[in-house]
Amino acid sequence: MSENTENISTKINFGSESFKKYFANTSWLFFEKIIRLIVTFIVGILIIRYLAPNEFGLLSYAMSIVGIFAAVSSLGIDSILTRELVKYPEQKDLLIGTAFSFKLMGAALSTIFLLAALPFMSNDGFINIMILIIASATFFQSFNVIDFYFQSRITSKYSVYAQSSSFLLGSIIKILLIIFKAPLIYFAIVILVEAIFLASGFIIVYNNRGLNIFDWKSNKKLGFKILSDSWPLILSGVVITIYMKIGQVMIKELMNETEVGYYGAAARLCEAWYFVPMAITASLFPAIVNAKQTSEKLYLNRLQKLYDIIAWMAILIALPVTFFSKEITVILLGNDYLPSAPVLTIYIWAGLATFLGIASSQYLIAENLTKLSFYRTLIGMIVNVILNIILIPKLGIVGSAIATLISYSLATFSIGITKRTYYQLVMMIKSILFINMFKFIVLKWRSR
Repeated sequence: MSENTENISTKINFGSESFKKYFANTSWLFFEKIIRLIVTFIVGILIIRYLAPNEFGLLSYAMSIVGIFAAVSSLGIDSILTRELVKYPEQKDLLIGTAFSFKLMGAALSTIFLLAALPFMSNDGFINIMILIIASATFFQSFNVIDFYFQSRITSKYSVYAQSSSFLLGSIIKILLIIFKAPLIYFAIVILVEAIFLASGFIIVYNNRGLNIFDWKSNKKLGFKILSDSWPLILSGVVITIYMKIGQVMIKELMNETEVGYYGAAARLCEAWYFVPMAITASLFPAIVNAKQTSEKLYLNRLQKLYDIIAWMAILIALPVTFFSKEITVILLGNDYLPSAPVLTIYIWAGLATFLGIASSQYLIAENLTKLSFYRTLIGMIVNVILNIILIPKLGIVGSAIATLISYSLATFSIGITKRTYYQLVMMIKSILFINMFKFIVLKWRSR
C-alpha cells in the first residue's frame, strides 16, 4: 500500500475515465439483463394469469422439489473446471470430458435421491410425473461444461448465442401454449425442451469452432481430484437451494397447492429485481478491490457507497410495493391472485437483505472469508426451516413470507459476528438509515 494516503479523495469523480469505464460496463450489463428480465417477466406473468392458482402452485412446487435435489447434480465443479481449463488449456478434452461424465453421474445420483424421496411426499401420480419430467432436464444441463470452456477462453459470446437462442425459442413455445390453451403438463415439458435446446445450442457452437464433443475423454482419478476441491461448493449449493426453495415445498406439504400458487406468484414478482444488485456488484466490485491497493480508507469508502446504492434501490423498490401491493397484484396477476398481496407486502422487504447480501458476499470472497459466507447461509437455512414449521400452521403463506424475511435478514446481518467483519454490519446499517445521505444534505445546507 502506498504512503501518504490520508489526502486521497474518496469522492466519486463523475467525469473521470475510471468512472466512465465502470459506468459503461454497468450500462452494458444492465441492457443485456434488462432485455432478458423484460421477456422473462412478461412471459412469466402471462403463464401465471393463464394457469389457475392451484395449477401454478403445482408447477412451482414441482420446480422447487427438483431444484432442491438437482443442487447435487452439478457437483460444484463449474468454477473448478473453468480454473483448470485456464491453467491447462492443452488438456481441454480430458478436463471437459471428465467434468461432463461426472455431471451425468451427478444428475443420475440426484434423480435416484428424488425417486427415493417421492414415496414420502403427499403427491399424487400426476405431480410425480411433472417432477420427473422437469428432473430429466438435469441430464441435458451437463452440456453446460461447454459454456465453461468458452469462459476460460474469454469467448463467452458463443455461449450467449446458445443461451439466447434457447431462451427465445422457449419463450415462444410458452406463449404458443397459452394461445392454444395447453394443459398444465405441457408447461413442465417445455422446461425439459428448453434444456434440450440449450444443450443442442452448446454442441452446435462448439462444433462451429472446429471442436468435437466426441474427442472428450474421461479420467476417474482426475474426476475425484476435482471433486476433492469442489465438495465445499456442493455443500454450499445444496444449502443455498434449500434456503431458497424450501418455503414453497413446506407450504404444499402443510397446506395445499393453491396456497403455493399464491405464494409462488408473489415470490416471482419480488425476485424479478434480484438481477439489479448482481449486475451492479459484478461491474463495480473490481474497482472497489483495486482501491484496496491504494488505500484502506478509499477501499472502505467505495464499499460504503456500494452498500448505499444497493440499499437505497431496494428501499425505493419496496416502498411503493408495500403501499400498492393489492393494486399491483390485481393489475399484473388478476383478481384470482389477490391472496398474494399480503405475501408481496412482506416478501418485497426481503430484497433489502438480499441486495446487501449479494454485495457483502463479494467482500467475503475478496477477503478470502468464504467459510463465513457459507456459515451465514447455513444459519439462514436452519432459521428458515424452523420458522416455516412454526409459522405456516398459524399464519399460512403470510407466515412463510415472515420466515423468509427474518431468515434472509439474519443471514445477511450475521456478517457482524466476527471482529474482522463487524464493521461491515455497521456499514450496512448506515446505508439502511441513509446516514451518508443526511450528511451530504447537512454539508450542502451549511455551505449555502
